[in-house]
Amino acid sequence: MVNWLLKHAPKRFDELAAPELIQESFLRASVSGDPPHLLISGSAGVGKTAAWRLVARQVLGPGWRATHHVIQARDLARQAGAMSKFEEFLRPEGSNSSDTLAGRLSLDAFDRMMIPAAASDPPPAGEESIFEGQAPISRLIIIEDADHLGPTRQPYLRRVMEVEGVASRFILTARSPSRLIDALRSRTSAIRIPTISNEMIEQRLGDISKSEQLDTNSGVIGDIVHISTGNIRKAIFTLQLLSLRNLVNDRSSVHRIVSAATMQQGRQMLELALRGRVVEWRWEDHHGRRRRRLVGALGEVDSMMLDHALDAADIIHQLHRILTSGRLPLPDSLRTAVIDALARCDTRLNRSMRPRIQLERFLHEVAAAGAKHGLVMG
Repeated sequence: MVNWLLKHAPKRFDELAAPELIQESFLRASVSGDPPHLLISGSAGVGKTAAWRLVARQVLGPGWRATHHVIQARDLARQAGAMSKFEEFLRPEGSNSSDTLAGRLSLDAFDRMMIPAAASDPPPAGEESIFEGQAPISRLIIIEDADHLGPTRQPYLRRVMEVEGVASRFILTARSPSRLIDALRSRTSAIRIPTISNEMIEQRLGDISKSEQLDTNSGVIGDIVHISTGNIRKAIFTLQLLSLRNLVNDRSSVHRIVSAATMQQGRQMLELALRGRVVEWRWEDHHGRRRRRLVGALGEVDSMMLDHALDAADIIHQLHRILTSGRLPLPDSLRTAVIDALARCDTRLNRSMRPRIQLERFLHEVAAAGAKHGLVMG
């Protein structure tokens, strides 16, 4: 199955789903004789990955796939020995070696004609960059979700950027750039991609539907835009999912997705926790046998993470929206207590490899706040 996120990814800077000023910022940074390190920020699904791919293609030329290197800091933070893995990525020959990934040169940096440009991979700026009189940029090192690097890996990255950043450039992506230390932010050119408008998402979905020859109900497109809340990645993924199941004209299917993707399940989780129902078990018949199933607030967490593939950050974001949007009527003092507990949980998640444990702790804190306000029965 071809992933539509890749198949219909933008090929030029002016195809990015972003304001013209943002498109021009990426173009100028990419065709510069001395490209800067970049810090690309924005909320989930606004096109940070699509943007750095265009930058990589323009800066490195047709052979960019062999000379760019990506590491996901969010996954790294959840692994044992994260610091050593990060050092191995930046220093493949070992921490005592002078050889670094950023210091390695590549032949096609000196001769961009070594690898011919494919028709399916044109230069995003319209023509290939020519860096006359400048040291060639040999590699791009991309650190996605760099705001999850933590306090020990960020200073190490800063030292590598200072010493080895001549032949290579770094691109950092982040949802919350304020989590990066000042020394890293000061060494990058920051570009923030704003939330994508509904009109722009609807236009992109219409273009994809036309390209894939889908007879899509206009109401379905509108529903997808509604549940995406500015996340174009989610919108394209949802459209492809409906297409695979031949449901592009079935608005009721989209409504079921709305139920899962909007805030109803998160609200149910909070309501259960406020009543003290964090961990509950229920006996059910399953193929003629009785088995226990976890319900209550923690059961909702498992459903969101396993059935709907939401990670802990997505759940935190959804709960914050519920608490600040007025969809859950609470006294101001109780709302403040729950938001404080959510903030502490968000902080702990950045240091933990077991997000479910932190979410369970948060739910117990919510239950304690609910008991204090007289919501827990018996």
